[in-house]
Amino acid sequence: MEQNVELADFLRTRRARLRPEEAGLARGVGPRRVPGLRREEVAHLAGVSTDYYTRLEQGRHPNVSEAVLDAVARALRLDDDERGHLFDLARPRTSRTRRRRPERVHRVRPEVHQMLDVLGAVTPAFVANHRQDVLAANPLARALITDWDALPYRERNFARYALLDPAARELYTNWDEVAEIVVANLRLEAGRHPDDALLNELIGEAIVKVPEFSAWWDSHRVAQCAHDTQHLHHPVVGELTLRHETLALPADPDQAVCVYTAEPGSASAEALALLASWSVPDAQRDERRTSPAARRDSTARPE
Repeated sequence: MEQNVELADFLRTRRARLRPEEAGLARGVGPRRVPGLRREEVAHLAGVSTDYYTRLEQGRHPNVSEAVLDAVARALRLDDDERGHLFDLARPRTSRTRRRRPERVHRVRPEVHQMLDVLGAVTPAFVANHRQDVLAANPLARALITDWDALPYRERNFARYALLDPAARELYTNWDEVAEIVVANLRLEAGRHPDDALLNELIGEAIVKVPEFSAWWDSHRVAQCAHDTQHLHHPVVGELTLRHETLALPADPDQAVCVYTAEPGSASAEALALLASWSVPDAQRDERRTSPAARRDSTARPE
């Protein structure tokens, strides 16, 4: 039987972080020899036998019902992202026996480009897919973070920029927090897309080149890059504190719009307005970037 190592490691790390009192259990008398809960305690909370849970945590149980996974998720106090990740990891890996599908090409719809243009006067925004490939970005996003259009095709990726580009450590004053959530998102998407060669290549490169990556990856934290507060030191306009929100595009399931906003009337809002006034002339001088033909070329990316 092939062992599901990812599932085994994920369950072990989730069990280790949960204290008995958090799970509604008495701590008992004497020292505990394991961090967090014991296997038998998780089994009790989930309503399964200790032997069954042990085989599941060892990655030796190939067919697990949704009811059991739900029970384990409740026992381990998993949040929505973690619960989804558990189901992804426990799902039978049948894709290896299927013929590899031809790669789809990601294209950003003209209506989404128009939305980016409308936002561009006040708000940095870009479109990314599940790998965090940047498929399109307005001029203010390029001025705030990096000029994606000037990068080689395979480097137009937010995770690659945040983890591997030294400029990102200078831009984000809370770089550790930003990078850690990026890694948590990569871990989440790796569970959903285990056979994505480009995603696996990005993860492998980060393991080799980013000293902090292995510890973050081995923690098995999973999370969406849904929203957070980011603190930046921009070389042109100085300090900014911005809210980052990710907005799903229901018509394009593998695409989302990442938007950065500043508190109205704040120093960050003034700095963002200054950056907008500085970046808009560049976009006007380079009409090729905003032409329909250029957009079609710049936003076509394999799945």
